[in-house]
Amino acid sequence: MSSDDDIPPLPADLRFLKLLVTTLAGVMIVGLVTITGLLVTRLSTPAPLPVLPETISLPDGATAAAVTFARDWLVVVTEGGEVLLYGAQGGAPVSITPLP
Repeated sequence: MSSDDDIPPLPADLRFLKLLVTTLAGVMIVGLVTITGLLVTRLSTPAPLPVLPETISLPDGATAAAVTFARDWLVVVTEGGEVLLYGAQGGAPVSITPLP
């Protein structure tokens, strides 16, 4: 039988390699925890919605079914099957296109 006293010490190069592997494992664990934490905090908060201009005027009897924001345009699809195109400041529709 052998005891712990019979095991020779590791060579210096092997001890250094063991230290590097242990350090790498620690850094990888910290990085994984950090990435997971960032994903949880960033994805759990809802994205802010763009501000809808208050001067949007829908035609009489029209109800908005969908709103899409572009750089310089605002597109409203009504439940009646029309696509209303507005300028960035709102107001009256620039274009009204019926859906097929």
